[in-house]
Amino acid sequence: MKLKLTLLSLVFTIFTVLIGCEPLLVLDPKGPQAATTANVIWISIATMAFIVIAVFVLLVFVLFKYRASKQSKDYEPPHIEGNKYVEGIIVGIPVLIIIFLSIVSVKSTYEVESVPEGYENQDPIVIYASSSNWKWHFSYPEQDIETVNYVFIPTNQPIEFRLYSHGPITSFWIPQLAGQKYAMADMITTINLAAETPGEYMGRNANFSGEGFAENTFNVTALSNDEFDTWVDEIHDTAEPLTEDEFNELLEPGHLGQMTYTGTHLDFSPAPEGEHGGHDHGPELETDSSSDHGNSEHNNHE
Repeated sequence: MKLKLTLLSLVFTIFTVLIGCEPLLVLDPKGPQAATTANVIWISIATMAFIVIAVFVLLVFVLFKYRASKQSKDYEPPHIEGNKYVEGIIVGIPVLIIIFLSIVSVKSTYEVESVPEGYENQDPIVIYASSSNWKWHFSYPEQDIETVNYVFIPTNQPIEFRLYSHGPITSFWIPQLAGQKYAMADMITTINLAAETPGEYMGRNANFSGEGFAENTFNVTALSNDEFDTWVDEIHDTAEPLTEDEFNELLEPGHLGQMTYTGTHLDFSPAPEGEHGGHDHGPELETDSSSDHGNSEHNNHE
């Protein structure tokens, strides 16, 4: 009786907790890239559930079939040789599961890294998303707009976010639209997505970056194309231009609300790509080489 009451209490507690939980955002996709990620999660859950159920069924079967029994003291169990079929199953099935999950992982990785399916023939809107302690800066070079801690995007159109950081490594993540991608200080990483449903979505930094990490979030609003164009026009009519001094103040550690500017910081503080990329140390090497050559000649004359 006590066991039954304990089990009922446990089940009741679990259901009570689950009822109070919000739906997992990663399992409520609003775009093709996020849908691919959600499908992989469901496939993984189903595969793991199959393995766990199979193991427990076999465990119960073995415990029941080979349980201890009352035998005489001189009883000797029969000698059992290895069974090639059983051994083939216990080795072959895990190998097949690994192969299956590997194929799913590789296929889905290529899908989420590419332009969303069905949008290959459209030119993406390029948005530079750069992080600083502890805020996000979104630069629209084509629209000549910059926002802080929020981003507007049109629906049913490919979006290419180009990510980098003005400080420590962060991770750009919009659970309902795309997976995570690192933003670093000396290089550009890209993430492609498309929003197929108008609405507001949560975005955040998913990589710990100091004491302000917990509030390092931003809002994503997906609008129809006409509404997005109207928003761009309104910004140009009402917002103040972004200056270099003001941008440097924005980079100071701290939290800010949502802010909007005309112009972008890319004009005076370019992103680390192309000739501004962080890994291009050619000129410095040439200078060092020339300096060494000059020193060598000077030492020879001495």
